[in-house]
Amino acid sequence: MGAQVRGVALAATMLLATACGGSEDPAAQADNPAGVIISNVDDDSRYRGAEPAAPYQMPDVTLTTTGGDAFNLLNDAQHPVTLVFFGYTHCPDVCPLVMSDLTYAYLHLPDDVREQTQLVFITTDPARDDPATLQAYLDRYDEAFLGLTGELPDITAAAEGMGVAVEGKHRLPGGGYDVGHGAQVVGFRGSSAPVIWTQGTPPADMISDITELAAS
Repeated sequence: MGAQVRGVALAATMLLATACGGSEDPAAQADNPAGVIISNVDDDSRYRGAEPAAPYQMPDVTLTTTGGDAFNLLNDAQHPVTLVFFGYTHCPDVCPLVMSDLTYAYLHLPDDVREQTQLVFITTDPARDDPATLQAYLDRYDEAFLGLTGELPDITAAAEGMGVAVEGKHRLPGGGYDVGHGAQVVGFRGSSAPVIWTQGTPPADMISDITELAAS
């Protein structure tokens, strides 16, 4: 499958999002738990993850860290490699799975690669994810992970710039709500993202790709 075909498949990720907590179609959820279209890559591809036809560019959007500081995604992401995931702390299923895989991959990177890599978690539920809640959630995975929040329109704009769908709230019959969002992780080298990993990507593939990004 060529890069242009992969790009067509990946473009559909903007149209589909997973409402963490379940799918109306259990069979489809089992076949594609991330709620996105997954594409294979060529045997001679540089990365094991999926590659968009054109790399995503880091959006010029300013959000807020859990410490209350302004953080511009384009200008303040200083590590050579940045991994971005959109999720929320009340997510009952997909987000913990993705974060567990990401944490495993991050902790098993070669030391020099891990020093070049920053993982950024951007909440899609700023109403409930206040800075303290977000920080406590990320600390369960790794204290080095950066949490960002902000106004929902800014978060949505950042997500759209990276090809990640954010649908917003889905009310639950028993009360409360889930938040629909794309579950892919976007891998940046500098301000350009040539690779994404859909939910279920083996951590070994992430480790290989992150190491490749760091060597670029």
